[in-house]
Amino acid sequence: MQDTYFFGYGSLVNIATHGFNPVHKATANGWIRAWRYTPRRRVAYLTAVRAPGKSIDGLIAPVPQDGWAALDLREAAYERLPANDHIEHGAGAAEVAIYAIHPDDLHRPDADHPVLMSYLEVVLQGYLRVFGESGVRDFFETTDGWEAPILDDRAKPVYSRAQTLTKDETALVADLLREYGCRVVR
Repeated sequence: MQDTYFFGYGSLVNIATHGFNPVHKATANGWIRAWRYTPRRRVAYLTAVRAPGKSIDGLIAPVPQDGWAALDLREAAYERLPANDHIEHGAGAAEVAIYAIHPDDLHRPDADHPVLMSYLEVVLQGYLRVFGESGVRDFFETTDGWEAPILDDRAKPVYSRAQTLTKDETALVADLLREYGCRVVR
């Protein structure tokens, strides 16, 4: 039986946060990313939102049948949706799934439900290492919700898969947050 693949468009792009491989670059057509929160989590995360005519870059990786339970637990606030018809890749994957928050549970981030800097940095580090600086800039352009407050939790990361960024990575994140007018709160 052939493995099914996930399409990662956020923290799953940072391969240091999971053990699924090999990974392959891919594009999800008809989707954008958005910062949203759901009642199932106290902070905002990325979700995929249907958007005809738009697309986002990410990664796919195979998930053995016994690996889905752990991945579904990690992505517990999301629904796993079939996405075969939306994902372009060169991996020969038969089935691809994408995780997205149910449309009825989508809420815009606010002061009580901010984006965690530790989560954002994991995502941006992944995009930088896989897609380069142009990929990080594309990430900003294809993601909705940059008006969200971003809680600076660097000193004590709340995100369980937080990574250590290099000085150059940290500087790039700071520059882009300023460039996009993002509001960092403490």
